[in-house]
Amino acid sequence: MGSAEWTSRRDRFRQLHERGLFVMPNPWDSGSARILSSMGFPALATTSLGHAASLGKVDQSVTRDELLTHVAALSAAVDLPLNVDAERGFAGDPAGVAETVSLIAEAGASGCSIEDYDPAHRAIDDVDVAAERVAAAADAAHRHGMLLTARAENALYGIDDIEDTVSRLRAYRAAGADVVYAPRLTDPRDIRRVVEATDAPVNVLAMRHGPSISELAEIGVRRVSTGGPLARAAYGALRRAAEELLGPGTSTYQDDAVTSDDLERFFGRAT
Repeated sequence: MGSAEWTSRRDRFRQLHERGLFVMPNPWDSGSARILSSMGFPALATTSLGHAASLGKVDQSVTRDELLTHVAALSAAVDLPLNVDAERGFAGDPAGVAETVSLIAEAGASGCSIEDYDPAHRAIDDVDVAAERVAAAADAAHRHGMLLTARAENALYGIDDIEDTVSRLRAYRAAGADVVYAPRLTDPRDIRRVVEATDAPVNVLAMRHGPSISELAEIGVRRVSTGGPLARAAYGALRRAAEELLGPGTSTYQDDAVTSDDLERFFGRAT
């Protein structure tokens, strides 16, 4: 894949953030990426949880090399812009974060996200530390024409402090982030607070008990992602099918299965 193709995808990705709202689901492998691409979504994103599960691992245990292989595979599988969940950047310092972002760009991504949770210490980074890492990631992303999303992880780890979340996102925006994201916000008032306070396109995670896509559009959200739940739903269907086989021994799980014709449409006939 040539650089002209990467540039085209990155231009399209940037344009998607300029007005309205778009949905960016998170496939976990090349097959799920091609299915979602065939259904008309304008962009896709990786999911750290889903990718880890596809390797038989738990979240936050994938290596940087494994992520880069995954990004290259998905970038080759579809012709859509791809945003990459880069976790904390797979590095202990800003220079290492910048290197990771550059490698993600070279693998074909159109954007990536950096979060402020440090799994090694099981704590949210100090905002100044996190902002320095965001700045390094943004500089590297912009050199490659990519968008940088900065994530404030408070709500994901049980910290119910919307004002601290907003303060963090404002700092990350000032450090160069193009998009801001606070996973697991469900209260429309909190989401509106982020939209109105950050002066940036806002990504919201689709949640079972959160606002609908149309409600998020009315609030002013620009982008909605699905995170790991799509992969978890697929693995949940697999588990239910296995339980049926081990229990009553029936195969009604096949009622919801895609057909061979469906797969042929998704993937194309092998040659």
